[in-house]
Amino acid sequence: MAPAAAKLLLTDLASGIDRVPDNYIRSEADRPNLTEVEASDASSIPLVDLQGLSGPNRDDIIRQIGRACQQDGFFQIKNHGIPEEKVQAIMNIAREFFQLPESERLKNYSDDPTKSTRLSTSFNLKTEKVSNWRDFSSLHCYPLEEYMHEWPTNPPSFRKEVGEYCTRVRELVFKLLEAISESLGLEREYISQNLGKHGQHMAMNYYPPCPQPELTYGLPGHTDPKLITILLQDDVPGLQVLRNGKWVAVNPIPNTFIVNIGDQMQVISNDKYKSVLHRAVVNCNTDRISIPTFYCPSPEDLIRPAQGLIDHEHPAVYRSFTWEEYYQKFYYGVPRTECCLDIFKIPSA
Repeated sequence: MAPAAAKLLLTDLASGIDRVPDNYIRSEADRPNLTEVEASDASSIPLVDLQGLSGPNRDDIIRQIGRACQQDGFFQIKNHGIPEEKVQAIMNIAREFFQLPESERLKNYSDDPTKSTRLSTSFNLKTEKVSNWRDFSSLHCYPLEEYMHEWPTNPPSFRKEVGEYCTRVRELVFKLLEAISESLGLEREYISQNLGKHGQHMAMNYYPPCPQPELTYGLPGHTDPKLITILLQDDVPGLQVLRNGKWVAVNPIPNTFIVNIGDQMQVISNDKYKSVLHRAVVNCNTDRISIPTFYCPSPEDLIRPAQGLIDHEHPAVYRSFTWEEYYQKFYYGVPRTECCLDIFKIPSA
């Protein structure tokens, strides 16, 4: 049997240890301070009911979404149109995948962050100094026909279930992008039409039980670099959002998704909407699975503040740039403690 140090994936390392290895331990100033986290309640993160988005209540729902984007950067949605059985199927597939034998999972392993389909661990092994308590499967999923052949074939229904889920989430994203465009006072199709070919990526995050959760993170505080994120999580708490300078736990609500604004949306909105810091913490009792879908521009797309949001009183906050340029800076050029958006701001006159 291979020694623990030789394990490529955290899942296989964590099952045999009772202490967090040194390479996962954060400095004292950079630890989660779990006792200082505020408990989630009904008012922590707005919950928007999408039931009437195509009916007479559309204007009111759009106002709710706009207020959430402006004040919180995060909101939860119910009556989103994705059947409960599809949601349960994707969660079951993710759990089955991470429970496969080590040798089977490793067929999908890569530490190359440029690969469009891979199983890996932490965040970016090539650049980070401290590891994160997470394994993940990363998939590009639009257009499906370009990427599905790269996906795992085990569990046997992986491609079918994940493909159907991706299609459903894409439909949901379009509805949300239309509503967000309208909430900004832009044409309904503005954001979609200004993103070229679009891109859609998905991750299946697996956070094993951790013997000393106060020493490490599943993922440390970060903003999402893309346009918008649709997050599905199981029933185990772990997501926390920075709100008014304090970390707030966002406890799961059955049959809901969490939506958060990404960096590119903050740029398009000319800073009206905020891409907010959030993080994933772990626990010592049970594993946790989360499945974020990231919607993003295609690499050559030009990102800039919407012209309709720029005037004498509201000059452009950011210069124009391509998604490829931003992506390279975010993943390779900026320390994780700094905000990548700041690099693209126009200096004040």
